Amino acid sequence: MGMRLMAVIAAICVLATAPLAPAAGNLTKRAERLVPLELNAATGFSVKEYNLETGVYYRWRIVSDGREEYKLMAPELFRNSWIDQVSIEDREVKPMGLHAVEFDAEGEIDIWFVPIRPGDYRFYIETMETQGFSGVIHVR
Repeated sequence: MGMRLMAVIAAICVLATAPLAPAAGNLTKRAERLVPLELNAATGFSVKEYNLETGVYYRWRIVSDGREEYKLMAPELFRNSWIDQVSIEDREVKPMGLHAVEFDAEGEIDIWFVPIRPGDYRFYIETMETQGFSGVIHVR
């Protein structure tokens, strides 16, 4: 056996027998509430920028005025986050991923998530970005 192969086998044995460290705390116990994002036909988004941290559990409330049909897009953020649940009128959905949420009428949607990768992620309403429906979430 070559020296390189023996070193790899030794490293695997050390890693396989190393004790696992338990996660520190329960991320889903208490979510940090973000300032609600209001979708208003006259003014656009009420919040244009958020600053978040990886590994923190967040609750993002999105509120529609119902004057337009809104499809809130945040595909890169959702792809780089663990999505715990989406709540619509006190009904919970446990998705295996998320691309967008859509409002056909007035109402609220809550999204519980944990960002897992740093970056700057756009959120927007398709075809309405120039009308004030564009923002960014900075994840550090």
